[in-house]
Amino acid sequence: MGTVLLVIHLMVAIFLVCVILMQRSSGGALDGLGGGSGASSFLNARSTGNLLTRMTAILATIFFITSISLSLYYKGADRKSNSILDVPAAEETVPSAPAAPVAEK
Repeated sequence: MGTVLLVIHLMVAIFLVCVILMQRSSGGALDGLGGGSGASSFLNARSTGNLLTRMTAILATIFFITSISLSLYYKGADRKSNSILDVPAAEETVPSAPAAPVAEK
């Protein structure tokens, strides 16, 4: 379940970035990327702006919902931690000095 939710979350994040970059800004952004007329041949400029704004709001809402869902899912999951901070440090054993040779009689 967590993996499916994570994949959905990542796909929504990628789509959200793409939709935000397609919106018209004062600098032009990616408006001219489509070869001149771009989205204006599909829809007029006003409806395209409304569509992108609406899609941004929907994708942002889905992004927040999946973010909260992922945090609640992984908070409640009983997972074994593989963190090095959770494992006690091994005791270092210092080798003792070699014993002095015993004199034979």
